[in-house]
Parts: sequence; structure tokens; C-alpha cells
Amino acid sequence: MSGNFIPDQTDLAILTVLQDDLPLVSRPWKAVADRLGITETGLIDRMKRLEKDGIIRGISPVLESHHLGLHAATLIALHVPEDRVNEIASIISSYPEVSHNFKRDHYYSLWFTIAAQNGNGIQKVLDEILDRTGIPVSDVLDLPTVKKIKIDVRFSFSPVSSGEVVHGSD
Repeated sequence: MSGNFIPDQTDLAILTVLQDDLPLVSRPWKAVADRLGITETGLIDRMKRLEKDGIIRGISPVLESHHLGLHAATLIALHVPEDRVNEIASIISSYPEVSHNFKRDHYYSLWFTIAAQNGNGIQKVLDEILDRTGIPVSDVLDLPTVKKIKIDVRFSFSPVSSGEVVHGSD
């Protein structure tokens, strides 16, 4: 982040609206821009600047794994030597079954989730990761999902509700 950029009210309204469901239309950014009272080009330019300045990391869908046939999930924590964290994180992240791969300042320094059709699928991926990395089973903490609870987090960036028009500058 550059440190010099301070989001204005329009930027804050964009951040608020981007947390809502995006419209499934041929030009979703135009629909969002219309909702905010700015141009589509202005919205895209602002989003690029927000990304460049490290405020937006990315825009991605939130998928319901159960509807995709993934009925089992687990949270894995690995004890990884500090000098191998990046190498092992890369290996872990190469698996499509893995999400939320992140580093913690803890004995178990890498944490990630695995989702698969069933427990056997999870075990297959975990065994392969351990084989490829040389991490022993004794350095694994496996916390299988027992009950799934979805928590929806929304940040309030401005007093603008998601349905209110901003009429900001582009």
C-alpha cells in the first residue's frame, strides 16, 4: 500500500457495495456503477486503484461446497520449519481441494482447509501433501468439520446503505 492514498466517500461506498451479491447480468460493473450513481469506467478505474493500493485483494465468489458434491471438510494445521514455509505453502496451494492456506505465528505455522466428496478424499490429499513435503504425521493437527456454520461478515465503510445512490465523482 502506498500510504498516501485515502479513500473518499465514493471509494467507501464501492467497498460497501462490493460486499453484496453482484448482479448476474452481462455487465455487472455497469449495474453496480448505476446503483452508485457513477460511470462503469469510473467504477472500474477506482477498483483498480483500490487493488493497486492494497485495499482490495481480489473479488471472488463464495461457493457452497455441499452443492458442488463436497460433503467432507477439515482444517489442517502443520508444524513447518520456518525456512520451508513458502515452499510447503506453494505445494499445499497447488491442490484444488485446498482453500484458506495461511501462515500463523504458532507452533503449527501453516493452516489450510481441504474439502472433498468424503473423508477418503480428504485423507488422500493430506497423505499426498505429507508425502511431497516430508512433514511427519506427528506434526499434523487435523480438525474435521463436525457442524458447518456460515458466518457472513460485512464491513461498514460509509453511512450509505447498499441500495442508496452516492452520486460521487468518477
